Amino acid sequence: MTPERKKKLRTLLRKKAAEELKREQERKAEERKKMITERCGQPKEVENANEATLQAVCKEYYKRISQLEDAKYDLEYEVSHKDFLINELAIQVNDLRGKFVKPTLKKVSKYEGKFEKLKAIAKTSEIDFRANLKNVKSNKFKLGEEEEGKKQGPEWANK
Repeated sequence: MTPERKKKLRTLLRKKAAEELKREQERKAEERKKMITERCGQPKEVENANEATLQAVCKEYYKRISQLEDAKYDLEYEVSHKDFLINELAIQVNDLRGKFVKPTLKKVSKYEGKFEKLKAIAKTSEIDFRANLKNVKSNKFKLGEEEEGKKQGPEWANK
């Protein structure tokens, strides 16, 4: 086939596909309108109506809404019940297989526990930094004042 003929065939195919797509969209739009009129009914004339007809229209709409809400509640209950059954069956399958889903772990801040400990210590007594230090048995790190005080004694006794 010549390149011109190929090009012409491609354009014809594109046009045909576009027409098919347009027809499909029109068909869907008509079907949608049909379903809306079937479900909602024809719109009522309320602009030139008296009070009694307006009340009748409102009561009719209210009745329709309550029926739809009842149906919605029933469907939601049915869906939740089926979800529960599906979950139970999945658990049974996992029990039979021996495979279990690991639960998702909650993220916990690593500083929360530390702050709670500090608050508890602060409430009981003042913070003593020396109490938190490790005890060292060798004498080379002891304070010099304590050693001198034990060896020499009070100043008035030395004179």
